[in-house]
Amino acid sequence: MREKTIEQKLVVAVKAKGGICPKFTSPSFSGMPDRLILLPGGKLGFVEVKAPGEKQRPLQLTRHKLLCQLGFKVYVLDSVEKIGGIIDAIQST
Repeated sequence: MREKTIEQKLVVAVKAKGGICPKFTSPSFSGMPDRLILLPGGKLGFVEVKAPGEKQRPLQLTRHKLLCQLGFKVYVLDSVEKIGGIIDAIQST
């Protein structure tokens, strides 16, 4: 399955939970996750979307570590089956 397909299904699933899932781009700070998940109740998570079997680049790993050190949740999504678990994890924080 292609990364784009997984990303589209993520957006639909977040919307079904009453949230939004904007594309996150940071031209001056490369390596940031692809999507923000913003759910009711002020719940927030960052999601890096990958095609199945694809790995994060070293700069992405560095940025994800930084976000985690700041207290944010960062998830890597590489299959449609993981979408529900990621949304549930964000909702439960």
